[in-house]
Formats: sequence, structure tokens, C-alpha cells
Amino acid sequence: MDTVPHAVDPNRAAQHGSVVMRLLDELFPLVEGVYVDLHKNPELSHAEQRTASVVAEWLNRTGYDVHRGVGGTGVVGILRNGPGPTVMLRADMDALPLEEKTGLPYASTARAQDPDGAEVPVMHACGHDAHTACLIGVADLLSETREEWAGTIMIVAQPGEETLDGAQGMIDDGLFDRFGRPDVILGQHLGPQPAGLISHRAGIILGAASAYKVRIFGEGGHASQPHTTVDPVLIAANIVTRLQGVVSREISPSEMAVLTVGRVQAGTKANIIPDEAYLEISTRALNENVSVQLEQAIERIVRAEAAASGASREPEVERFQSSGVTHNDPASTADVAAAHHAYFGGDYVIHLPDPSPATEDFCRFGLPEDPQPIPYVLWFVGATPHDVWDNAPGDTPYEKMGNVPSNHSPFFAPDREPTLRAGLAALTIAALSYVGSDNPNPAALAPEPSASPVGSSFPGPAPAEPADARVHTDPGGDHAPYPGQAPPTGAAPGAHAPFDPLSDPLAVPRSQEPGFSDEANDAYDSAFLATSSAWPEEPGKATHDTDMRSVMGRQDQEIRDEWHSEKAEESTLSADMAAIMDEDEAPAPPPGPPAGPAFGGPPPMGSAHAAPPPPGPDDDLPDAQYRL
Repeated sequence: MDTVPHAVDPNRAAQHGSVVMRLLDELFPLVEGVYVDLHKNPELSHAEQRTASVVAEWLNRTGYDVHRGVGGTGVVGILRNGPGPTVMLRADMDALPLEEKTGLPYASTARAQDPDGAEVPVMHACGHDAHTACLIGVADLLSETREEWAGTIMIVAQPGEETLDGAQGMIDDGLFDRFGRPDVILGQHLGPQPAGLISHRAGIILGAASAYKVRIFGEGGHASQPHTTVDPVLIAANIVTRLQGVVSREISPSEMAVLTVGRVQAGTKANIIPDEAYLEISTRALNENVSVQLEQAIERIVRAEAAASGASREPEVERFQSSGVTHNDPASTADVAAAHHAYFGGDYVIHLPDPSPATEDFCRFGLPEDPQPIPYVLWFVGATPHDVWDNAPGDTPYEKMGNVPSNHSPFFAPDREPTLRAGLAALTIAALSYVGSDNPNPAALAPEPSASPVGSSFPGPAPAEPADARVHTDPGGDHAPYPGQAPPTGAAPGAHAPFDPLSDPLAVPRSQEPGFSDEANDAYDSAFLATSSAWPEEPGKATHDTDMRSVMGRQDQEIRDEWHSEKAEESTLSADMAAIMDEDEAPAPPPGPPAGPAFGGPPPMGSAHAAPPPPGPDDDLPDAQYRL
């Protein structure tokens, strides 16, 4: 395709989103239940069979054309709704070999075999459980509100993000050849910012990373006669020491670079000099040329140290993981950020002044080597409970983010409700900023009896709610704003000035950025990032008239009580979430956790997802490989 589809007006996207998100309270307990279930049952990279079953079953029930086994355990769902752009929504499914120490009542106790055959603990310490729960929730919301949009939604649940090869595996398995090439790709990732905060950055938002295996060959012998050996442990130690000088002495101070030796393994006994030593090295950079420079330095130093010690055999250096920088398309980022700003309001959407050295393989979906790469946008959804944020040491957001449990920490415990609600809203609004339409496919308003189901993805009556809280469609197909409320207007008084998501602090001095002033010169200048005493009692109003208190987790108590007491048992899902979450005595958190409680928010309502296999045979691989 030659051009990116023109995005709809951000205020119109927010208005479409207001209508769609009015279904959120009905759907949210089920999404929350899926999240808790996935958190309790994490799976390592490329072993996400159960998680894939959860996704496939949900998409099947919601009317998507579902394909499993794409790139291994990947799942693709397609929902066509008339002419319009194709928007791909992506989430990753895999967990980490890490022991959970959050003390949550639904903490993971899972163990599994890693690729080397060792038994390891498994934890969702990077938020992929939330990414997946939000993805299928948004898929459901869009399916049930087809009158609000036109185009094609492409749902992609990706395996193997932690190994940085899952995206490429799906592409190599014909993702775009079999299911079509999207016009734009959208994704989100949990971060250590306060729960519910949306963070954007045009251009480079995440760094490049590579991982290397190094094997040193020596000549072993008795520890009492080292002169008869070539000690690979000494060679490895010299390599580790010399590598520390690469960033400080070979990389320009103007560039960001990280080089870490994360694994050293050698020997079996104190009085035996081994034959071999093994290292694993990780590098990070925000510039592809710096990545190449780091790799060349590793090769040079490893081989030189082995030669200097008289090793008779050349060492082996193998790059086994790699991903380039995540470079958000500037125009698409501006479109999505503007729609988020219009929907959430100024206090809930910020511009990240600097990229993160963390790495994703999300960028592979953009086909960076293609003559016409696919534009994509990735943003962060804050997950840190507000009390944890308040209690964290530090006077600035940067200092606080360094002192709260972050991704890959055994204490990583997102504040469940505001994080999930913000993630659901952010991904929905982003999709509607491209497919939202005032002239949708008329067939979506009255589907044929044989068409895919459009109603609730789970049988059973919907929760009772006032009639004026439902989606309304007039005969002409135009959707009114909330009944009894004024139509959307301009930005609310007191809201922060719209940020410029196209500014790049790496290239433009902060003082020259659009909107810079001495009074407010920090892109983190948001009331939402201040201490709780500075948070407004009422969030800054957005340009639509939706109730942000509901979006950000302050549901009407009557609706919450009704779901908890009456509606949860009506779900077709089998596990009893109330029993899981309302235990009299929750496990006590382990000693010495980070500042503030590792868990906040009310217990989830609704039933946990038991993930039975979807009905009917899988269409891509034999059932036995991917069913429970």
C-alpha cells in the first residue's frame, strides 16, 4: 500500500469510543477474570498452548474468523465489517522464568521446563497477561458495536516475545500472506508509570537488543598444577572485566549503550580446572550502528583474550536473540495520541521525553526491511498502584520509576482495575481512530441470520442497567451522545495543553520543542504523576462527555454490587472467581517487598476463565498439539 489510511478526527474517534466503551461495565468482570486466570497460569515462550486456547475460544464466541498455530502457538482473528482500512491489534502471551513474590491471592505458583530441560518457576512479570486480556476484551467490544465502525480488525496474539523471535516466526509462517497486510499496527505495553496513565512517544520509543552465547575452550587439569592447563575461568573473568570498558571508552558519550554479562558458568568442583567456560551477554542501544559496534567489540575481545591466554581452540560467539529499535511512525503516533488525548483528557496522556532501553519484537511486524514498511504505534499503559507510587522514594517521575516494582521484577503487581480499564479504553480508541466511521457498513446494523454472531460473546442475561446507559442508534445510523448530556465540545477548562507527539527530544533541544515554556517544561508535567494529595478529585474532563470516573475504575457501587452478588454466577466460565478472590486469609506478602503494597484495588468480580478448548477442529495444526 502506498499511504497510511487517513485517521478520523480525534474528537470523532473519542465520540465513537464513548459509545463503544459504554459496554465496558458489562464486559469488564469477564475480562478481569481472564486476566486473573492468565496470571495464575503463566506459560513460557513458545509453550503458550493454554493461553492460546483462551484467546481462540473468546474470539470464536465473538464472531471472528479464528486461526490457530500461526508461528507456533500464535492466534489470529479476523473480523470484516465492510470497506475500510485493516487495523492490526497485537498482544504478546508469554511469561518469564521467574518466581513470583507479590503476595497476591492469585499469584502464580506454576513451574515448567525451560528449553534446557531445567525446571523453573514461571511468572507474568512483564504484563503480557494484561496485554492479552485487553486484546480479547477490545475484540469483543468492537464486535458488539459494528455500527460504530467500518473496515477490518485483525487480532494477533503473539507467542515468544520474551525470546524476541515470536513476531518473526508469525511473519515467516505467512501472517500477512495468509490474512492480509494491515494498513496500521497498534499495540501497548504495561509500564511502571502510575496505573491508568497513557504514555506516547513518536520515533524511537524502545531500543535495540541482542544476546550472545560465548563458549571458551581451555585445557583442564588439577587445581594444584595450573601451569599444565589453560584456565577458561580466568579467560572468562578477563573477558567480563574488559567488556566493561566498551561502553565507557569505545561508545560516544552522546549515545546510549548497555553491555551486560548476565550468565557465567564453568566447572564442577573447587579443585578441578575445567575445560570450558560459558557466558551469555546482552547489549542494548538506541542506534543500529551502536548495536553493530557493540557486537564487533564482543567478538574482538573474546577472541583476543582467548589468544592472549594461549587457548588452542578459537572461542565460539553466537548471537541467539536480536531485535531492532521500535520506531513509532510519527504521523500515526500523532493520530493515536490525539485521539487518546481527546478521550482521556490532558492529565491522563503524556509524551515520553526519552526512549526506553527496553526492547520488544513488536517492531518486526512493521517489516523494517521492506521498501514500504507498515506504520505502527506502541504506547505504554501505567500499572503501578497509586499508593506504591506515592510511597516510592524520589522527587521526580524518573526517580520514582526507578524505585517501584517494574517489568521483570518478582514484585511486579499491576493495579488490576485501573490498569485493565485504561488498557481496554486505549486500544479501543486507537482502533477507532482509523476504523471509526459515520457511514459504516449498513449490514452491520442488521446482520443476516447466518452471519457471525454480534451479541454478547458469553450467553446469559446482561447486567441490569438503566435504559439510557445503553448504546442508542437512530434510524439514520447517527449515534447520539450520552442521553441527557451535551454533545462533545472543545477541551475542558484547566486541561493541559495538547502535547506535540512528533517532537523528538533526541534531536530537538527541550527549549525549542513546540509548547515548551519555563512554567511547564517537563513532559511529565501531569497532575496524575504528582503525589495523591495533588491528584484532582475530578479528573480533567476530556472533549467527550464520558464519565472518566467509570473508565478509570470508580464504577457505580450499585453496578459493582449487582455483578458481585447476582451476575457472576451466570457466566459460562467455570471457575469461581469470588471464591478465588474472597478468601478470608490471603497469603501474606514475603518480607522485604518494595515500597507500598504490591497489590491494590478491589477484588475482581465475575468468573475466572477455565479455558476449555474452542469448539470444532483447529484449521491449521492437529488438535492434539494445541488443545488442553
